[in-house]
Amino acid sequence: MVRKLFLLVVLILLVGCSSGSYVEIDGKRFDVEIADSAAEMAKGLMFRAELCSDCGMLFVFEDGGVHSFWMKNTLIPLDMVFIDADFRVVDVFHATPCFEDPCGRYVSSGLYVLEVNSGEFDEGVVGEKVEMIIE
Repeated sequence: MVRKLFLLVVLILLVGCSSGSYVEIDGKRFDVEIADSAAEMAKGLMFRAELCSDCGMLFVFEDGGVHSFWMKNTLIPLDMVFIDADFRVVDVFHATPCFEDPCGRYVSSGLYVLEVNSGEFDEGVVGEKVEMIIE
């Protein structure tokens, strides 16, 4: 009985985490968590030991101005893909973990920033059209 209850709770949690949101760039599709509040953006992917190969985090800003990211307390290397309001890639950064101050900043403009595991994208995708569904 306890095992069935445990499996039910795990299934509910998994279904609850599956938002249906995704981003696709250059034929690569990533299921994404959405960071659209100040608290979610401040935390980002900090303290995570891993990120599944087809997962990411999408930061959604209110304006397409200049935005600055750092890797303080981020344990895994990431690609940061800045995307403009026309759904085009404007910049790609290969960000490395930072454990001591001062941490470097990754700065560009965009309405969205996609963070995925390092090595997924290179500068060759700059200008590429992005498909995304945010639910």
